[in-house]
Amino acid sequence: MHPRLSLIDTFSTFAQFDAERFRAWSSDARLRRSMRICLDQLTLSERPENFWVLYWYRRWADQQSQLARGHLTAYLQEAAYWAVHKTTRHLSSLQLTHAHYFQTLISRVDQVLNGFDPAQGITLEHYARSVFSSTLRERLYQAQEVDICTDWALLRKLSKTKLTEALIAAGLAPSAQASRLLAWYCFNTLYLPGQANGTRRLPRPAESTWEAIAALFNAQQARGPLATAQILEQWLQDCAVAVRCYLVPRAVAPNLARAAGPGELSEPDYTSPLSGLDANIAQEEEQRRREHQVQIQAVLIEALRQLEPQGQQLLRLYYQQELSQEIAAQLGLQLSTVPQQLNHYRQHLLTLLVQRSQDTLHLTLTTDLLKATSAVLEDWLEVHYRHPDLQSSDKEPS
Repeated sequence: MHPRLSLIDTFSTFAQFDAERFRAWSSDARLRRSMRICLDQLTLSERPENFWVLYWYRRWADQQSQLARGHLTAYLQEAAYWAVHKTTRHLSSLQLTHAHYFQTLISRVDQVLNGFDPAQGITLEHYARSVFSSTLRERLYQAQEVDICTDWALLRKLSKTKLTEALIAAGLAPSAQASRLLAWYCFNTLYLPGQANGTRRLPRPAESTWEAIAALFNAQQARGPLATAQILEQWLQDCAVAVRCYLVPRAVAPNLARAAGPGELSEPDYTSPLSGLDANIAQEEEQRRREHQVQIQAVLIEALRQLEPQGQQLLRLYYQQELSQEIAAQLGLQLSTVPQQLNHYRQHLLTLLVQRSQDTLHLTLTTDLLKATSAVLEDWLEVHYRHPDLQSSDKEPS
């Protein structure tokens, strides 16, 4: 993927894919016109990219502007692309194409925007990468579990919440949902497999178990016709199909995000004047972010300087080469200890950054803060060791 070089392109174009590969940037005419008008109105073309990120974020947060959402969806295309690239680059096989994973992530833009907090001093891009990467890892894990498990093992692993979500997604009426959930409850109550807990290859329950499940189901339900063991077995198999479809959607067409993002721009405010208040707020937030970035760099440079030589060498080799076997040979370590050592030094650096955020920004430690700070650290280490010439840039090297 080649980066977008102009502000107009960054906030108005969308990634297009050809099978597995990024093909081109496709421009949205309304978003392009909107950016051009804003750049002309207050001659803010010299303002940095993150100023516009904060400006459009402020418009989205204060007014729920779909125009602002469209600009931010365009902006986050590269974050989603690189999240897919980094998460899947070491996997030998994938069930879906990169384009499908990309569309899955970009459809989570609202989740990113709702969770983002500029006061944390973290850029939207870093925060989005954190959300996108964790979302994709969870999706890949679910896909692996779904593919390996038998129907009966899958049903025993489920939570009631997840099953309910799958049944709703499958379009079942509330009464049908209730009967399937009761059948699932009876199944989990009475099907006690002989294998060790956690097995993924559980067999079909015995006939006597099905009869017991049917008896419990008919005793528990308050109303409705009696259900036979055969009916309950079919319902539960249908539940397994619904869960597989819900957890691992197979038919997400590429490039849907473009239609779902800017295609929703029914509001006519793309010709509205640029908001001076929002611009001033965005400028102040951008200034704070820059100061925060300088402080982060100072903290990490000093922390690296104080690391023991082996730690410095381990981080340098990993972020330059990513070859654990070669790193182990060069440093005289057991191969299995390389990830442990890397995690130890990462945790040390992460603790320093989080502590700094709590001390200087007075932020409460939350899961979101930890994830976002971890993403900042990971990006900073990559740039520091692999692309020191881009140390002050927020952009992913192409």
